[in-house]
Amino acid sequence: MTIDDRLKLENQLCFPLYVASKEVIKRYRPFLDKIDLTYTQYIAMMVLWEKETINVKDLGKRLFLDSGTLTPLLKSLETKGLVNRKRSKEDERILVVTITEKGKALKEEAVKIPEKMASCIKLSPEEAVNLYNLIKKLLEE
Repeated sequence: MTIDDRLKLENQLCFPLYVASKEVIKRYRPFLDKIDLTYTQYIAMMVLWEKETINVKDLGKRLFLDSGTLTPLLKSLETKGLVNRKRSKEDERILVVTITEKGKALKEEAVKIPEKMASCIKLSPEEAVNLYNLIKKLLEE
């Protein structure tokens, strides 16, 4: 590979990852619009459907998001009545997020989204699992 080849877009791993991420999120949009969530709100809610209560720092680690992104996201979810944010009684520095009953109820509609998305992505189940595992490996520290 020549020096010039190293800078060609088609030789960059980052580019297809970037475009694929944008395209997948774009395909989520019609399904998420129906439940009034952005993609980032949706992934935050996925963690809360699983955990019900989590501190903001741990939520950020789980989602690979910093507090500058999480704060407005959680404020928006709180305004929608899906979560509550409160300071920890044990340590005032820790902000804890808890899913509300309305947030739990939204899960009934959201549970259909992964299946709908599977029909939008042209991968076999085995290819999807392989891709997931490769990306997960890429994200390991």
